[in-house]
Parts: sequence; structure tokens; C-alpha cells
Amino acid sequence: MILRHVGLSGIPVVNVENACASGATALHQAAMAVGSGAAETALALGVEKLFVGDTKRSLRALGTSTDVETMGDRGGQFTALYAMKARQVMEDYGIPIESVARVAVKNSRNGSLNPIAQFRKPRTIESVLSSRPISEPLTLLMCSSIADGAAAALLVSERKAREMGIPKPVYVAGCGLRSGEYGRREGLAEANSVRAAAHRAYDAAGIGPEDLDLLEVHDAAASSEVDHLASLGVAPVDRGYRELVAGRYDLHGELPVNTSGGLLSRGHPTGATGVAQVGEVVLQLRGSAGERQARGGRPIRTGLCLNTGGRVEDDRAAIAVTVLST
Repeated sequence: MILRHVGLSGIPVVNVENACASGATALHQAAMAVGSGAAETALALGVEKLFVGDTKRSLRALGTSTDVETMGDRGGQFTALYAMKARQVMEDYGIPIESVARVAVKNSRNGSLNPIAQFRKPRTIESVLSSRPISEPLTLLMCSSIADGAAAALLVSERKAREMGIPKPVYVAGCGLRSGEYGRREGLAEANSVRAAAHRAYDAAGIGPEDLDLLEVHDAAASSEVDHLASLGVAPVDRGYRELVAGRYDLHGELPVNTSGGLLSRGHPTGATGVAQVGEVVLQLRGSAGERQARGGRPIRTGLCLNTGGRVEDDRAAIAVTVLST
């Protein structure tokens, strides 16, 4: 229906439903189609409509991204799962809640510079910690909100790019898409799955985590950002929080993370999020991000996006890692 309204018909269309990783999954399918020579041009489109005038209805829909046989009747929400993991990490590594809140503060500063962000007001540690409790230790401003939105990415072959005269091409250097490792100890399975997806993408791109210049990661809760950085091989959790506090992941730090504002500030229109992450990294690689151009103008050559979706037992149902480069 969407394609009909923009005048496209008679071409193959694949509908992708992969929970919060739907957009990134579509992009990976488009990259494979172009990379294999099956297509010269492919469009990955993510769309989400969650505001329907009934929050309970929206939350019920989001709840269907868990395995209904093992989790659907437990009454647990994703926020509660993030909260349990946050408590575990804080206890294991002695991380103060102020350090977790700092993720939301950093991303709100970035989001305040993003004209398409859902929330454009910078926050303080005090305002984050004093916001309404959602699932201890997480507060309202530590959690991504319901959002509507859409994002699209057009992928073309190198021949087509030359024909179109694209002045600053950005390449999909590597993709890693996989399902979870179910039945493992809570907290370990997800890290293993993200790590495995990342290594697929790193191997395809011929790089390692030390070669990254910036990242967009799935910060559906503030506590998940540094956890994901550890799984991606950027820094162990304890060091990651120290680097966060020291400013390494700030907009003009050595390794900026979630320059768009992330899910916490840019918003999380679930089906569109993975494509929106890629759009942000493309802008940064091209030097076209305006006020939020990262690293103080220093070159940005390689970026990574991590988008996860759904839940089955103790792991994510889908994990998508995309490496982009100039």
C-alpha cells in the first residue's frame, strides 16, 4: 500500500516482521540482494504506528514480540527484563545508578541537536533520577518511549552509484544477522548472541572493534548501552562505565555513541529503528550531520549499528549488526 502511493508497482516486495529488528533485517536483505547481483537497486523501508489512543493496546502489541509459549503469559514487560539485568550489572561491578543515568543525559544532549528527535530537551542526572519509577532501578527517563516513525534506505550497486554520480558513497561493509542462543544462563546468552553477530559483521568488513569511529546501539533502556558496547568488543562493562563518565562516548569524544540521541531521545518506532540508525551513521560518515557532527570534525570513516528485537527465553530473538564505511 505504501509503495502504491509513491508510484511503485510490479517489483518484488518482501514484508519483514522481526520485532524491533524489523528495519535492520530488511536492510540486510536488501544488501544481500544488491551484493549478490540479484538487484541493482533495493529499498529498505521501516514504518511503525504505535500511537493509537490506547497505550494498553500498544503495549499488548509489543508484548507479542516475545515467545508466547514461554513468556507471553508471565505478565513481564521488556522494561522489567532490562531492570533485572541492570540490577545484576550494578551489583556485579559496583556501578552507581548515577553512571547509568549518565547514558540518558548524554543521549538527550545529542537528541537536542537532532531536528527529527522525539525529545529535544537536554536532561540532567537529577532530572533523570527523579523521574517516575518504572521498574527499579530504571526511571521513566531511562526508558525509550512509544513512538511513530518511518525511515528508508536506498541501496545500489557500485555500477549504479557511478551512473547516478553519488558524490560521497557510503558502503555496507559487513552485516551480521542471527537469532539468539536460547536456554543459556540469564545475562550470558544475549551477550554471546550480540558478540557472534558482531564478529560476522567485523569479519565481512575486515575490521575489529578498535577500528570503529562511532556507533548507534539499541539503548531501549539506559542500562543496555554499555552492556552492548561490551558485547561488541568495545570495552568490558566496568571499563565502559568509566569511559562513559570520562566522556569517551560523548558527541565530541574519541568514540561517540548514539549521536542521534538513540532510542531514548530520537525515539523508538520499533519497525523503523534499525533503518533510522543506519541513516544517522550515513550522515556522520558524509559529514552532513550539522550541529551534531561528531568528533569535533575529525574524520569518521567507519560506523556500526546494533539493532535487537524480540525475546525468547533468556535471549533476544533477533540481532542485527551493520558496519558502514566510506
